[in-house]
Amino acid sequence: METAAVAASGAGRRIMVAVDEGEESLHALNWCLANVVSPAGGDTLVLVHARRPRPVYAAMDSAGYMMTSDVLASVERHANAVSAAAVDKAKRVCADHPHVKVETMVESGDPRDVICDAANKMAVGSHGYGFIQRAFLGSVSNHCAQNCKCPVLIVKRPKE
Repeated sequence: METAAVAASGAGRRIMVAVDEGEESLHALNWCLANVVSPAGGDTLVLVHARRPRPVYAAMDSAGYMMTSDVLASVERHANAVSAAAVDKAKRVCADHPHVKVETMVESGDPRDVICDAANKMAVGSHGYGFIQRAFLGSVSNHCAQNCKCPVLIVKRPKE
């Protein structure tokens, strides 16, 4: 997953930014904080993280290793730690902007679907008031641009 941002115009906007462990995600978050979030305050930033669902393993894999409940629990703990680290990193970036209220949402599923579903719920929640803007990067953004019901703005990370 790269990243996405959604903003509804007007006072008290809810701005969705999808975050993951990648640098592209932090770039888009910083871009949204600098260019979308109102410095006057009143906006709410919703940090969305799409946690990939746990893979389904056979009792024994092709190499002959047994997939015990301890191994599966360890995989689950690791996935939870990765999700928590991504969201915490994004929240630390937001801490430099005290005028922005921050909410978090971690959903399990394909990032393309999680982002589109969250964005569409936000669009429906606005009852059609105002314009919806999005900032996306990469293949996840391409999917969202094609499947979301709102206008899309693509934000690319500058080449270094």
